[in-house]
Amino acid sequence: MKIIFAGTPEFAVPALQILIDSEHEVCAVYTQPDRPAGRGRKLTPSPVKALALTAGLSVYQPENFKNAVDLQQLQALDADLMVVVAYGLILPQAVIDAPRLGCINIHGSLLPRWRGAAPIHRAVMAGDTETGVTIMRVIKKLDAGDMLHKEYVAIGAQDTSSDLHDRLSDLGALGLAKVIQQICDNTVVAEVQDEALVTYAHKLEKAEAEIDWTKSAVELDRQIRGLNAWPVAQTLYRGEVMRIWRAMLLENTLNLAAGEVHSDGKHVDVGTGSGTLRLLEVQLPGGKRMDISAFLNAHSVDGIHLGS
Repeated sequence: MKIIFAGTPEFAVPALQILIDSEHEVCAVYTQPDRPAGRGRKLTPSPVKALALTAGLSVYQPENFKNAVDLQQLQALDADLMVVVAYGLILPQAVIDAPRLGCINIHGSLLPRWRGAAPIHRAVMAGDTETGVTIMRVIKKLDAGDMLHKEYVAIGAQDTSSDLHDRLSDLGALGLAKVIQQICDNTVVAEVQDEALVTYAHKLEKAEAEIDWTKSAVELDRQIRGLNAWPVAQTLYRGEVMRIWRAMLLENTLNLAAGEVHSDGKHVDVGTGSGTLRLLEVQLPGGKRMDISAFLNAHSVDGIHLGS
């Protein structure tokens, strides 16, 4: 088959690689325009573009498809299928209809749960014990197309969004390969999504990073894991913003007020509205991420209060 690939971030790279390695022809790659990045704000290609150029593929980077020339260019490719993975644009109907077999998408959740922009993070923050990827048909309504295949993975007690991101990225590529083979064999079975089971994974906001120590340790553990690696949960420590990258629930709850810190010189435990949280990896302004033993080598924290 002739396949158009549309994707932008690292999450989409394994899927493109599996297509490059397949018997099919990737006739074009669509990705977001280069964006400023780093301290120098230098224009930087997306991870998908970097792989596409290395593989010698044609790359297109329209801001959108409002320009008729961009749409005509895509239609002229005369593709059989378009594969979309975290592209970053809502496709107009004319684009969806352009390939002979339409468009399919890899979504980072078990649809219809967690449609939307941040499915991996919301699954962790909600305390889900399982997630996965869904290969689905693309329709104009957001993440609402018929489901073609699912891959499943458990969410462990210490898993962060960053951990799951990498696992689901690889799982999505494996699922995509299965679906494309089914398309070739004409054995695809499509399942309509149950609208009664829909939940939405709204876009993450920086304001969600602020820790409220009066919440339970369970809620805060999920928040910290869910917001790793962006925007990263944070609290005030001696008037400075401390980012908390990793923590864990303490089985034996200590008698600490919300935000109160107890340290035995090896661990940093913090009281919450219900239960105790042990900090494992933190970061102070201008510094690097460090495990708690390195932090305690330079800081005495017993008895202080976080968040004030």
